[in-house]
Amino acid sequence: MASLYIVATPLGNLSDLSSRAAEVLRQVPVVAAEDTRRTRGLLSHLGAAPTLLSFHAHSRERRLDALLEILGEGRDVALVTDAGTPGVSDPGADLVSAARDAGFDVVPIPGPSAVATALSAAGLTADRYLFLGFLPRKGGERQRLLARAAAEEWSVVFFEAPTRIAALLGDLARVAGAGRRAVVARELTKVHEEFRGGTLGELADYYKEHAPKGELTLVLEGTGSPPPEEDRSKEAAEQAAVLLAEGLSRREVARRLTETHGLSRNDAYRLVTGLP
Repeated sequence: MASLYIVATPLGNLSDLSSRAAEVLRQVPVVAAEDTRRTRGLLSHLGAAPTLLSFHAHSRERRLDALLEILGEGRDVALVTDAGTPGVSDPGADLVSAARDAGFDVVPIPGPSAVATALSAAGLTADRYLFLGFLPRKGGERQRLLARAAAEEWSVVFFEAPTRIAALLGDLARVAGAGRRAVVARELTKVHEEFRGGTLGELADYYKEHAPKGELTLVLEGTGSPPPEEDRSKEAAEQAAVLLAEGLSRREVARRLTETHGLSRNDAYRLVTGLP
């Protein structure tokens, strides 16, 4: 039975690739990559020459089927993302789920993660944290997630593009207060690695004047205390309305509320059925 290997790759510094990950990439016959150009450089560095196939957010269904067919032929596949751990803010979960459902072994090869790396050096509490990845650029879902981040008891981690970091910081300052602390991590593990901390107001002003380059991870300080019960209920109702508008069933919406807001199944279903 073939295996699907989920291989974490360096954020930038190639020395961070584990010996186990290097061994897998040298031995597997097929590698599925988010960006084949970036992965080709890593494979060349390792002296590895597997068949390289693209698998990204815009891949057609037939590419997933093709990878499952390869596994069905008894050939192992390694899944990699541009940098860091696959399945975090990329479409890797679709392939993992399909492979597991088809009965193939899914083997994680752990390693670098921008989330953990940023948290470790941000100097903000990281006993627990909320990861929100890339927020929608606009609309009600963006506003809901901004409000969720502002009310979060624990640190919140975002990914953001350089051209949009000033806007994100400004929006967070508006909903969380300009005095809330945050840290922007730029180009992690690369030559121009930088950590810039300060208040949301200070950081928003800085990045309006100094457009950054490279990949960014933002860590927002939590409130330190849980939101009032009425705030949690309001937030759950807002999320339920958005999900229902997207066409999800009330049962599925209730299930998601139990996961994201800690509601009991009965309370979640009662909330959902009470919405218009």
